[in-house]
Amino acid sequence: MSLHPVLAAVTQRIIERSRVTRATYLAQARAAVRQGKVERAHLSCTNQAHAFAAMPDGIKIHLKESVRPNLAIVTSYNDMLSAHQPLETFPALLKDEALKAGATAQVAGGVPAMCDGVTQGFEGMELSLFSRDVIAMSTAIALSHQMFDAALYLGVCDKIVPGLLIGALSFGHLPALFVPAGPMTTGISNDDKAKVRQLFAEGKVGRDALLESESASYHGPGTCTFYGTANSNQMLMEIMGLHLPGAAFVNPNTPLREALTRHAARVATEISAQGPRFTPICDVIDEKAIVNGIVGLLATGGSTNHTLHINAIARAAGIDVNWDDFDELSAVVPLIVRAYPNGKADVNHFHAAGGMGFVIRELLDAGLLHDDVTTVMGRGLRAHCSEAWLNDGQLAWRAAPAASGDDGVLRTAANPFSADGGLKVLTGNIGRAVIKVSAVKPEHRVVEAPAVVFHDQNELLAAFKRGELEKDFVAVIRFQGPAACGMPELHKLTPPLGVLQERGFKVALVTDGRMSGASGKVPAAIHVSPEALLGGDIGKVQNGDLVRLDADRGELSILVEATEWAARERVAANLDGHQHGVGRDLFAGFRQQATTAEEGAMTFAHPLWTDAK
Repeated sequence: MSLHPVLAAVTQRIIERSRVTRATYLAQARAAVRQGKVERAHLSCTNQAHAFAAMPDGIKIHLKESVRPNLAIVTSYNDMLSAHQPLETFPALLKDEALKAGATAQVAGGVPAMCDGVTQGFEGMELSLFSRDVIAMSTAIALSHQMFDAALYLGVCDKIVPGLLIGALSFGHLPALFVPAGPMTTGISNDDKAKVRQLFAEGKVGRDALLESESASYHGPGTCTFYGTANSNQMLMEIMGLHLPGAAFVNPNTPLREALTRHAARVATEISAQGPRFTPICDVIDEKAIVNGIVGLLATGGSTNHTLHINAIARAAGIDVNWDDFDELSAVVPLIVRAYPNGKADVNHFHAAGGMGFVIRELLDAGLLHDDVTTVMGRGLRAHCSEAWLNDGQLAWRAAPAASGDDGVLRTAANPFSADGGLKVLTGNIGRAVIKVSAVKPEHRVVEAPAVVFHDQNELLAAFKRGELEKDFVAVIRFQGPAACGMPELHKLTPPLGVLQERGFKVALVTDGRMSGASGKVPAAIHVSPEALLGGDIGKVQNGDLVRLDADRGELSILVEATEWAARERVAANLDGHQHGVGRDLFAGFRQQATTAEEGAMTFAHPLWTDAK
């Protein structure tokens, strides 16, 4: 199948736009490759002795030989978070299998892993986005010992995988393989969970009923099963060629999950510089792989957080991506997955219906993915049109199902849920924003109503409880961007806005903050850029201004006469309450350095881009 012309044109535009920075990145990565020797052989004897002093004697002998590849394990394990708790056993499995494959492996370092589900609506959420860059830097620290010939990255959730990948790309000469833990088994239905949340928001049930409902949903080891940022991460790693095929959505603590984890060590050994098919990550994450990631996000209705993360990942590889690229691709990429919050199914249901192998094959056959890419399996994305299974106890792969197991969850590209993708870009006199439309019904995609302005999500909640929002309105919540307070997610708004929409009111949200993969049925123009603190015109909006949010036409405007709008002054906000407590004082420098949302909200000045400017 020939490439879709829009896919080809967007890819070529990205290649041209990135020509200088990408060439610089590749030159730096390739200059770091150690030809003919393992990495540790270039260290002094004293340096090496420090690095394996605590290893068992059998491993120490191999490390002294300076012949076998040594694999780094960078892990985000902690046992507070369900998604990362299964990672506790992974290092032992990987070390054991590496030895059998003729390599050694060491835990190079750990990275922090925070959960947006735990911090949601509280002060700690203001560290969430910044934790991605802390993870990237922690990854670099782990690999800075220069003891390693390939790396295995253990991470799952929202900021962890993007952070690990940004860190991995700073060591572009090293092969990389991402090792997921998988989703928890299915709990209560998403509809039942959402119903109890709305009843609680209306004051009709108490906290005890809400906690019981939430505990029945988030009930065991593994990733939360809705299709939010964490599971969008797993989709991205698979479609960008950094997972073993079919690895994304296999449940933890199963024989198949253990077999996949063990095999990851074998593949990492194979793609090391000492293996038969050296594959540094700089050759895997290129312009075509980034475009494949965007297409996957659109086709599956993935998390809006990735309009930040994909851009930041791309920049770490010298690639310049912007929201126009997402928008143009969204116009031609069909939506072929409906998983909660875009549908009723969870990711286990999606996986059982055909999963990622089905998605990748459908998009390749439709000319909407680049096949001519390098993955951890070799050349070509077709190897990922398969599912993993155990054949008499042995790991094997077979072709993804020819037909969907449930066309209410997963469809062919020829018979999609929607002819276009799940994300759109909005522009107008407020600025630029993104909106996730895959869960928004067509009748709710255009809202024209007066603005009600807030500077904190709790202000809206208080107004809702006082009964002041029983009307058509657009909630404008500003000073929520990365420079203002770290760009927290505003999930607390979903239940009350959903209640008001169900009562027949026209409601929408406009914010320079985030809503992420759980944004759902209420139209939400998010990531408004420039943000209010940095002079964005969202800072001009006043109560009562008529706001037009048109997701069909891509418009976000204040319907105010142009001369009046130009003459208006932007308001200021007192952000003193966001500077201290829960560690926020330690992140003052991050807030000062943060780039715009469209540039990935990155908090460190990457030389590739400062030099380019």
